[in-house]
Amino acid sequence: MAELTISGDTHPILKDDYASEWMGIEVLALDDGHATIRMRLRQEMLNGFGMAHGGMIFAFGDTAFALACNPASAKPGEAGIDSGTITVASGVDINFLKPAFRGQVLTAVANRRASTGRSGLYDVQIYAADPGPGAPSATQPAPAATVPGELPADNATDAPAGELVAEFRGRSRTISKK
Repeated sequence: MAELTISGDTHPILKDDYASEWMGIEVLALDDGHATIRMRLRQEMLNGFGMAHGGMIFAFGDTAFALACNPASAKPGEAGIDSGTITVASGVDINFLKPAFRGQVLTAVANRRASTGRSGLYDVQIYAADPGPGAPSATQPAPAATVPGELPADNATDAPAGELVAEFRGRSRTISKK
């Protein structure tokens, strides 16, 4: 499991990612085609209705998507940050299912669904949990990540804590790093 703090040692794309740092994103798990992250919703992340701003939830899902798309280190002959290529979004969609509120802990689970050539398809589920004895925090163990390539079952014991608040689907494209 990766470190529970954001740093360039966790994943190279986070080294200069000041937006993710400001959001307080913690990396929980990284694997080829998979990432699990979390953050706590703060007051400055809310909209005028007192709920999480859609842009915050989108940016959170986008970070999980980027981590799942880009291997932390490329093996010789593979695409990756160290090889001179990066994988970026070619398009995304998000569906907001329920609101999330200040103090809740969001967990995003990103998984590759398909890839061919330089294109890929990824799904990110975003969950919100109230803080408390069962909610994850920086001092409590994180919920187990879902198995890469599988959606969590409705009653799965390894699903992140909380309710599903958004579904993010990303389409990726590997390009030359310039």
